[in-house]
Amino acid sequence: MQFEVWAPKAQDRVTLRLGDAADHTMTRDPLREGWWTADVPASDGTRYGFALDDGPVLPDPRSRRQPDGPDGHSAVVDQTAYEWADPWRGRPLPGAVLYELHIGTFTDEGTLDAAAANLAPLAALGITHVELMPVCPFPGTHGWGYEGVSLWAVHEPYGGPEALKRFVDTAHGLGLGVVLDVVHNHLGPSGNYLPVFGPYFTDTHHTPWGSAVNLDAPGSDEVRAYLLESALAWLRDYRLDGLRLDAVHALADTRALTFLEELSTAVDALSAELARPLFLIAESDLGDPRTTTPRPQGGLGLHAQWNDDFHHAVHAALTGESQGYYADFAAEPIAAVAKTLTRAFFHDGTYSSFRGRTHGRPVDPARTSSHRFLGYAQTHDQIGNRALGDRLSATLSPGLLACAAALVLTGPFTPMLFMGEEWGARTPWQFFTDHQDPELAEAVRNGRRREFAAHGWEAESIPDPQDPATRDRSCLDRTEPAREPHTRLLTWHRDLIALRHSHPDLSDPDLATVKVAYDEGARWLAYRRGDLRVALNLSARPAEIPLGGRSGQVLVTWDPVEPPGPDGVLRLPPESCAVLSGG
Repeated sequence: MQFEVWAPKAQDRVTLRLGDAADHTMTRDPLREGWWTADVPASDGTRYGFALDDGPVLPDPRSRRQPDGPDGHSAVVDQTAYEWADPWRGRPLPGAVLYELHIGTFTDEGTLDAAAANLAPLAALGITHVELMPVCPFPGTHGWGYEGVSLWAVHEPYGGPEALKRFVDTAHGLGLGVVLDVVHNHLGPSGNYLPVFGPYFTDTHHTPWGSAVNLDAPGSDEVRAYLLESALAWLRDYRLDGLRLDAVHALADTRALTFLEELSTAVDALSAELARPLFLIAESDLGDPRTTTPRPQGGLGLHAQWNDDFHHAVHAALTGESQGYYADFAAEPIAAVAKTLTRAFFHDGTYSSFRGRTHGRPVDPARTSSHRFLGYAQTHDQIGNRALGDRLSATLSPGLLACAAALVLTGPFTPMLFMGEEWGARTPWQFFTDHQDPELAEAVRNGRRREFAAHGWEAESIPDPQDPATRDRSCLDRTEPAREPHTRLLTWHRDLIALRHSHPDLSDPDLATVKVAYDEGARWLAYRRGDLRVALNLSARPAEIPLGGRSGQVLVTWDPVEPPGPDGVLRLPPESCAVLSGG
């Protein structure tokens, strides 16, 4: 077997250790600067590591498996050993309904196999793709996954690489695509040995996590290749359908050909090679439509991006919250929702009080397909980064939760739900870690408390990220869907998703055709999607909403309503919503 490692920081030698004590001196590759190779017999499961000069044996930067966690030796993985059961040909992003899922809390067991056993209800609900939060190895057993290392491996407590393949196979057998959240903008502080091998990080740029990943300084060609080939490996070896790229705005890159362009080009090429659709979804705080503009038109060529502006507008309208980045949206929240429904971004060159400057760039509705933006009312970030990890269900009535679902599932964007949202889960989703280093654990605990103390929270009220109970509280309660109001909310989500799949108007990507009317004071909003009308009353009082035109048929409604009379007025109960045909 050919072992290889990029280790330009090695002065004299690199040693390959197989098993407990079998050492093999590696040879410099004459054709690739900084690369060392060795041809040594090995098989699936063989443990190994690399030692530079007189240093300790370290895991392979391109390790496919870390059986003993980020600090342990790597293990060989035979990617051809798994026998795939489903001849999957892919499922594209246009027309999709996504479901964000965290393996460690989707079930009490917190494993890929346990999650796979609970996928059938999602397929029955009408979900088309599950979006997994990161699965790369991280310290301990439980965590969010954003402090991962070994970007080619699968967290062993989740089940390791074979379990991920079983999960994907099960999902595909149910008709579900699988998207994986990958983190290229930083690596975890624990178990991160990349700097020992080479210039994976640079002080040329700094990020909230410290030195930036090296995308444009000396040695960055190999770093970019490391990230790019890792991304392609997930799509190829695990038959994933797409990747969600974490915080691409934190990828400091001044090169003429950016890493994101290079990645999107490679993914499109792999899609053509495999003859199945593949896609990239960016998380971006830039408010820049060029992120998803096709490369021939001067964009980066990513296929979609999360739309936090839509989320913030919906959240402010539903909750009345106005702190932090909600301030701009809370001034006229119904108008903010209306703007995002028709222009995608709220900040499109407008002043942001949160940033203290103008922000964003306009989206051209005539040139930009609305499916390139993901719309959501809740995500892991927007729940878990709150002090108590409280969902909308902690404070909103079932009627307002139904309105949130209507905005997401009948709006112009590719909809995404966060796990449990479909039944109005009452379980929180809190920030939890399992750092094995006592000093790091204490730093994380105190940092969390300081962060929220600045906003008036008492330190003792902030859940301890290191307490196992914090993770346990965050697991879904699977008895809830059998009880009200959860059963009713689950039925509502199922009806809306079925409507989206059966009415082409709801998946029409033409943002320019979305027409919105609203009354800020009365707190109602209505919009038109082709021949369909969606009406929402966010007020605690009944609303009279002039829909105009011919009286239409009520297709789905949260509370019983009569279709509009000759006057074209729909009378909606408080905190309710309805979808109607145009008559």
